[in-house]
Amino acid sequence: MGDQEEIQLTQHYDIDVLIAGAGPTGSALAVDLLRRGLRVRLVDKAPHAFQGSRAKGVQPRTQEVLEDFGVLEEAQSEGSSYPLAGFHIGPLTVPWRMQQQNKPTPSDPYPNILLLAQHRTDAILHRLLKRLGLTIEFNNGLEQFEQDADGVTATLSSGEKVRSRYLVGADGGSSSVRKGAGIRFIGETTDSDRTLIIDGSIDKLSRNRWHMWPRTRGTFVGACPLPHSDQFQVMIRLAPDEKPNLDEAALATQFHKLTGLRLYNITWSSVFRPNVRLAEHYRSGRVFIAGDAAHVHTPAGAQGLNTGIQDAYNLGWKIGQVTAGAPDRLLHSYEAERQPIAARVLSKSSELYANLDKNRLASLKRGDEERQLRLSYNGGPLASSEESATKTLHVGDRAPDAPCNGPGGERRLFDIYQGPHFTLLAFGPNAAKVLPKLNWPTSGAELHCYLVGTAHESNQNVLHDSSGKLSLTYGITSDTLVLIRPDGYIGNIITADWQANFDNVARMLAPPCSIRANSN
Repeated sequence: MGDQEEIQLTQHYDIDVLIAGAGPTGSALAVDLLRRGLRVRLVDKAPHAFQGSRAKGVQPRTQEVLEDFGVLEEAQSEGSSYPLAGFHIGPLTVPWRMQQQNKPTPSDPYPNILLLAQHRTDAILHRLLKRLGLTIEFNNGLEQFEQDADGVTATLSSGEKVRSRYLVGADGGSSSVRKGAGIRFIGETTDSDRTLIIDGSIDKLSRNRWHMWPRTRGTFVGACPLPHSDQFQVMIRLAPDEKPNLDEAALATQFHKLTGLRLYNITWSSVFRPNVRLAEHYRSGRVFIAGDAAHVHTPAGAQGLNTGIQDAYNLGWKIGQVTAGAPDRLLHSYEAERQPIAARVLSKSSELYANLDKNRLASLKRGDEERQLRLSYNGGPLASSEESATKTLHVGDRAPDAPCNGPGGERRLFDIYQGPHFTLLAFGPNAAKVLPKLNWPTSGAELHCYLVGTAHESNQNVLHDSSGKLSLTYGITSDTLVLIRPDGYIGNIITADWQANFDNVARMLAPPCSIRANSN
């Protein structure tokens, strides 16, 4: 083969991105890439979709991601709010609120955790993928792969070889992608500390409580009702030397011995070991890892699934932009932004789990940190801590929701942000004047521009802030441009040198291609 033929071969791609693992993380990433027009395949070695309840808490920030994907209403209809806990102490049942109930606000429309069995979250995303034209390839795992400077050649269990620009491992804690990339998984697994997790029905147990037997024969037992079913997720903490038996009759006997109640119709069971591990890197060349492949948690705090989906939400737009011609260094920011978040989440969930081990009620309390609404990328490679800030927001912070009047009448900012595009908000007449002079490339994600708080005649859209809540929420005190990334975080805040500062951020986030007029 000649040199020219070899170059042509290495530059041929069957698809843009191969994703290993069709759980919540891999499915969310596939959704985000597909809506950017990328060619995607999603493979999974399992014969079918996951069927258990495992990760059952969808945090407020993840609900905002689901809204951006257009499936939050589905999730809300299939889930529910968390019930009060009910502690069984002898013959008494003591009610206790484990989840703080927050009222929706204009900036935080979904302030409370949603109780939704993981198999339902998976199914919602899988139905969306089907509507987007993608068939998940179950029973077809990733066997091995090789990468070079131009792409990745993967061999599937079907024997097929697939050439892609990028490979993403969302294939769980035992990730073959992470192992194949030689990425270390730092942490520990405690084999002496195990919990049975069981999906089943329970006779004569009310469904308006998350039932807990905190000191039953020296162990912890819990039963959380799963919405829109007659099932509970049952948790039984095992003694250090206890050998688990997942036979249905044995599980039923064990539960009856501990609680006096009948457990039946068991549809799924598993032994959980509290892994606490973090990948040393999230990227190796053209290979990335996300979700449990990059970080595994204790179950306390309902963080694992949520952190994984947000990994995908961070990575998706960056792959889309770089595929369209943006600088490759944009992909370096994935690890730099997401790894510190996972490290903090791991620390928090480990703290909660350790306190649970000490029978501290405080360990069951869930607050603002677990909701993941205040996580920020400020100080990272795309959000220097020296950048301009408003009275309430820094570059890298989550862009909050707010009411406004715009195209079609009453709107929310989340309506304006929904979709795979960037959004630019211009506050004040000087910021409004500069909009027509700003250039944005023709390839990659579009830029949608809006004037805020003015009826200035323009070809751009106008968002009327008649209540003043939008400007108040965004802390605007002077003429300002606010750029919102496709993942709903503040990409830049510009208060002076409009053209130069905007061009600088465009060079960092977008392809250096031919220029088009800003889109509305």
